[in-house]
Amino acid sequence: MLVVNGFIGAGIFGLPSGAAALAGEYSVWIYAFCALLMLPVILSFAEIGSYFRGTGGPIRYGALAFGGFVGFQGGWLYYLARLISFAANTVLLTDSIAYFLPIAGEGAGRLVTVFLTIVGLSIINILGSSESIRSMTFFTIIKFGVLIGLVFGGFLLLGDSVLPSFDSPIPPAGDLGAAALLLIYAFVGFEGAIVPAGEAKKPERDMPLGLILGLIVVVILYMLIQLVTMAAVPNLSDSNTPLLDAASSLFGEIGAYILMIGVTTSVIANLISSMFSATRVTYALSLENSLPSWFGQVHNKFLTPANSVLFFGIAAFILAAMGSFRALAAMTVLSRLFLFIMTCAAVPALRPKFKAPNRFILKGGYTIPILGILACLWLMFQVSWNSVWMTAIFVGIGTGLYWIGKRQNQE
Repeated sequence: MLVVNGFIGAGIFGLPSGAAALAGEYSVWIYAFCALLMLPVILSFAEIGSYFRGTGGPIRYGALAFGGFVGFQGGWLYYLARLISFAANTVLLTDSIAYFLPIAGEGAGRLVTVFLTIVGLSIINILGSSESIRSMTFFTIIKFGVLIGLVFGGFLLLGDSVLPSFDSPIPPAGDLGAAALLLIYAFVGFEGAIVPAGEAKKPERDMPLGLILGLIVVVILYMLIQLVTMAAVPNLSDSNTPLLDAASSLFGEIGAYILMIGVTTSVIANLISSMFSATRVTYALSLENSLPSWFGQVHNKFLTPANSVLFFGIAAFILAAMGSFRALAAMTVLSRLFLFIMTCAAVPALRPKFKAPNRFILKGGYTIPILGILACLWLMFQVSWNSVWMTAIFVGIGTGLYWIGKRQNQE
């Protein structure tokens, strides 16, 4: 459940059109290619996750492998990925609302919709935590039901026309690389599952099994969704709401409303979860004196990290106001790639300390972590310069806050 929910957030509701614009009918195979790219990374996470009997996560294994500063950067990159993903999904939710209420997607109306969404979610996180995490299974059933219904309905109504002919020219390598970078967004999020991995009964068995089965289920579902969406929406590459357009084409207005329920439940659950986990990262880093003490202050009445929530909300609003879903989706991948490289590199650093008969140890020496690093490096070369400098600014901000926190601790 944790792995599948990590994978299937909001990306699949908005990515099929971008994939079709870049790779055409060959976009369905880009999903399989992305799954293969992520497999060695996921296996490296599985090994790291099996090391810890307590709560793990990038802060802990980064610090153990490479020292406190790198551990901080691991936590900060995890935070960045959550922050940018939150902004991207807020934009996607706004675009989906605008499908039925056009004023919400234009000019000042768009800014007001984004602002009210983030303010509402911030208030929920300040008021308390139990409401934010209670209904994961409920939301999963709804979004899975909607997505599987779209796939089955598409195959029943469209028949053989769902299957592409693959007779068009293969797109340029640059476009295929850009499509892979975009679709990687739909294959990240699983890393959140390793944080409580040590609390599993048998993490050496449960982590690889859960991660690999989750990857298989998700890639098959994604490929089927892409096939149906391409067949149902002739001008798919021009759509901001590809799955809504597909549902409307297949089932009429009622289909669009049903899919909107799936979009809303999936995105809102993802937003609440992202804000909840990310704001606790800055709170924890502050308690470790890796961030200024301001981030560690709690609300007098609700005892929640209100300052961390406030910082997250302001940063998310700025990002959501400035960027489109596709641009933000591509940008969040870069921060995750740095985190993935750190995790793969931590395997050879930590394996000699943790290797034991009850651990999940990858076969082939360090071949799989090296393949994971190479896959991430290849994806980095597909990233636009805009994503690079934006990510660099946020990493620089985190580094500055780190040294401020250390200086406060010394004083």
